[in-house]
Amino acid sequence: NGHYTTQGLVNGSQVRFVVDTGASVVALPASDAQRLGLDYRKGQLATVQTAGGPTPAYAVRFNTVRVGGIELNNVEGMVIESGLPIALLGMSFLSRVEMRNEAGQMTMIKRF
Repeated sequence: NGHYTTQGLVNGSQVRFVVDTGASVVALPASDAQRLGLDYRKGQLATVQTAGGPTPAYAVRFNTVRVGGIELNNVEGMVIESGLPIALLGMSFLSRVEMRNEAGQMTMIKRF
């Protein structure tokens, strides 16, 4: 459907992502953050626009984000209180990898 999804790990715990080059950071729904045991409400509070309208979000840093064989440290992120049904693998991760799309399959290679 024109979207790429992948399994990954945030701080060592399983997360399902949609690859989203339009998202500036890795974003987790609050339900995923709670399942992972993240104390995200200590992050800076902001309001973000979702498909469901404005909603509270918290700026956080993830110790690690891993997709396949690529693990990145200290990744900027957000936890969205409501209106986000699946985690977004945004540019705070994607800008540090090279993405190739061949025959409908996306491949990521760590840049640095």
